[in-house]
Amino acid sequence: MQVILLERVAKLGQMGDVVSVKPGYARNYLLPQGKALRASQDNIASFETRKVELEAQNLETRKEAEALGAKLDGTKYVVIRQASDGGALYGSVSPRDVADLLDAAGFKVERRQIIIGTPIKTLGLHKAQITLHPEVEVDVTLNVARSQDEAELQAAGKTIQDVAAEEEAAAEFEIAELFDDIGAAGIDEDDVRNQGESLDPRDN
Repeated sequence: MQVILLERVAKLGQMGDVVSVKPGYARNYLLPQGKALRASQDNIASFETRKVELEAQNLETRKEAEALGAKLDGTKYVVIRQASDGGALYGSVSPRDVADLLDAAGFKVERRQIIIGTPIKTLGLHKAQITLHPEVEVDVTLNVARSQDEAELQAAGKTIQDVAAEEEAAAEFEIAELFDDIGAAGIDEDDVRNQGESLDPRDN
């Protein structure tokens, strides 16, 4: 199916381009979202008469998106989730979750504008892309952790594996110290016993 684009569409074309797309993509996304019209002669003629108006609207919405993007780009959000000791989440973090986080932070973004490339199913730092306008995209960081303390460790560059290894090393050190103390106590007892034997009157 041929359509005429009413705005820039990534990997497809710029405003005013007539492009061929799959009918399902046009019916389910481009047409209902107001991103394109069927490329009939009437629609193409209508676009030409509205072109200046559409370009002005696009410029205005792009400026608004750029202003919002300047505030939003690079921001970080903590997502508290339950997970296994190995770091696997009991569930996943969805675009809806991200939209709720942004809303709580004062940013009005629809979940359809949020792109999570790979499903977030593990603890750690993850990126989410926010499409504020066809020509304006920004990234935010999601710090997925089991607690605020864990999130702070991850923000400092440590993974849960690092923390687990440190805790294991500390535990092994404590055990080693305990055995050293027990060994030292045993030596002291031997010294006392030996001293006692050397003071036995029968030795004289």
